[in-house]
Amino acid sequence: MTTRSEAKRAARLRILDASAARLRGEGLEGASVANVMSDAGLTHGAFYSHFLNKDDLSQQAFRHAVDIGRPLWTGKCDQKWSARMIRLARSYLTRRHRDNRSGGCPFAALGVDAARASEPFRGMFGDELVKSIQAITGGVKETVPQERREQEAIRLMALCVGGMVLARGVSDPELSGRILDTCRNAISADDGSFLNDKGIFHGP
Repeated sequence: MTTRSEAKRAARLRILDASAARLRGEGLEGASVANVMSDAGLTHGAFYSHFLNKDDLSQQAFRHAVDIGRPLWTGKCDQKWSARMIRLARSYLTRRHRDNRSGGCPFAALGVDAARASEPFRGMFGDELVKSIQAITGGVKETVPQERREQEAIRLMALCVGGMVLARGVSDPELSGRILDTCRNAISADDGSFLNDKGIFHGP
């Protein structure tokens, strides 16, 4: 038999899942409390037993989305540094990810919104970005200076997130695809070979 605390945890998870999907699909404005609670199959009145306000929900839903997606994207740290960068770019900068807004990367979905968001949201956004950079740089097989790894991880995130924002922002599918290809090719193999547009995105 489900206990009251278990039911509350399950309801909270449903709200976070619904809010994360709304945030990624429609941005901060689209993730209204009414819409999220309706998506979660719960009454509006139940909201305040879980969250302080809409901003609190947005922050926690963003963290929830990143916490799920980050380890799936970064995977095991068992590659050489260059191979790791290539794999991450390949799995992120795809047309499949571009077209999957509600299930895609929260950084790309909310990067523009975050610049205009509340200070607490921006602080949380920065904290999660730092965690993603640390997840990218940690545990590589070869000895690569930490400073270099951090710089290249930031470049990777900028190319991935910025490229995805631009690719989604244009209406011309040919131009959108070229943006993805160009950003993906900017992180190339040591021999200069370019990446293929394959892989499934999970998120940073």
